[in-house]
Amino acid sequence: MTKTKDKKLWGGRFAEATDGLVELFNASVSFDQRLAEQDIRGSLAHVQMLGQVGILSAEEVAQIQGGLGDVLADIRAGTFEWRLDREDVHMNVEAALRDRIGPVAGKLHTARSRNDQVALDFRLFTKEAALDLADKARALRAVMLSEAEKHLTSDGGEGVILPGYTHLQVAQPILLSHWFMAYVAMLERDEGRFRDAAARMDESPLGSSALAGTPWPINRHAAAEALGFARPTANSLDGVGSRDFALEFLAACAILSAHLSRLSEELILYSTFEFGFLTLPDSHTTGSSIMPQKKNPDVSELARGKAGRVFGNLMGLLTVVKGTPLAYNKDLQEDKEGVFDSYDTLSIVLRLYAEMLPKTLWHAEKTKAAAARGYSTATDVADFLARQGVPFREAHEVVGGLVGVASRSGRQLWELTDAELKSAHPLLSAEIARSLTVEESIRSRLSYGGTAPVRVREAVEAAKVLLGSGTME
Repeated sequence: MTKTKDKKLWGGRFAEATDGLVELFNASVSFDQRLAEQDIRGSLAHVQMLGQVGILSAEEVAQIQGGLGDVLADIRAGTFEWRLDREDVHMNVEAALRDRIGPVAGKLHTARSRNDQVALDFRLFTKEAALDLADKARALRAVMLSEAEKHLTSDGGEGVILPGYTHLQVAQPILLSHWFMAYVAMLERDEGRFRDAAARMDESPLGSSALAGTPWPINRHAAAEALGFARPTANSLDGVGSRDFALEFLAACAILSAHLSRLSEELILYSTFEFGFLTLPDSHTTGSSIMPQKKNPDVSELARGKAGRVFGNLMGLLTVVKGTPLAYNKDLQEDKEGVFDSYDTLSIVLRLYAEMLPKTLWHAEKTKAAAARGYSTATDVADFLARQGVPFREAHEVVGGLVGVASRSGRQLWELTDAELKSAHPLLSAEIARSLTVEESIRSRLSYGGTAPVRVREAVEAAKVLLGSGTME
């Protein structure tokens, strides 16, 4: 049996029914039904305000509030019928409310437009999403911090040693804990971006109406306060026509995705046979359907790959809004799916990494051996000469020549003979070269923010205090 279509709530001036394909193309209910909770919260605050200023009677307010509560209960129970011919979440909810309580449901839309209604729903969702991702970034940051602290002493000495890279070539030795703390710093900024964005979008557009405000004697400040907003938007055109709050959210998502993608790339490389720095847990890897030896880093590969779609969501919305005149245009219906997708993607990636990293096994002997290769202490040799009064540029050239000698013969700097070292510079000797170990190199990096154990411990303690305080620097 075919269900009879409702008369459109906006259809008074139309003499012809909407074309079926247009109806399908125009409808957004397939995705914006996700805003149902926010939509009903907004309607409850709006009708409460209408009663407070005397536009609706107490009886009408109670009828509408009760009907909205019943509709919300059906939505939460999964028994609500979402209908394409009702176009979007707002019309579905309003039509269902009318089915329940009759014509009085139509009074809910007094002094309100779908334009400020959708802007309100979307702001509510995006603000909550921003704060949730801030919390999840903080949770991963706490895991990273715990890993940094754990690996400071896990080898029984001053910490697990890792080769530091530039251009993916061995550069200088660092502590693994220093590496973890780099991501702690990134995640701290990521959290801050989401919280900053949430603070900037903490304005209610409700009461902007279609674009110009309303002649009804409403109280926008009361409605904003009821919804947990700091204030109403100051300009009605801006309130319904701007989506920079969504752009800022997506930008924060894109930067966080870039950080997680960089982390993913390193974990993928470090887990290969060629590097062998770590072993990822079985619980967060997969196998091959044909090669029984395989252990694939699918979580990290998907996190790296999904960064592309998060970047695309930002660029997509930037492209949508760049040519839309004030105030509302149907183009802005395209604002939601990218935000939903980015939020969902990052929610699971942050959770997965918070679960996976504590189960990851680092191989300290392999990481230290790798740090010792590749002439990673060459700068230390140059620094030694500079401390003896040799201009650093001259010292740099001397050591560069030694690296050339060593590399052509397949040796490390500490394997060069005393004669070879002294021929390069009379201040050098085999004893000095052997004394410039990776451990000594790391201990010497005492500048603020450096990889020396004492500095990393200070950084860990400071990060613990900051994390515990619940504030951002």
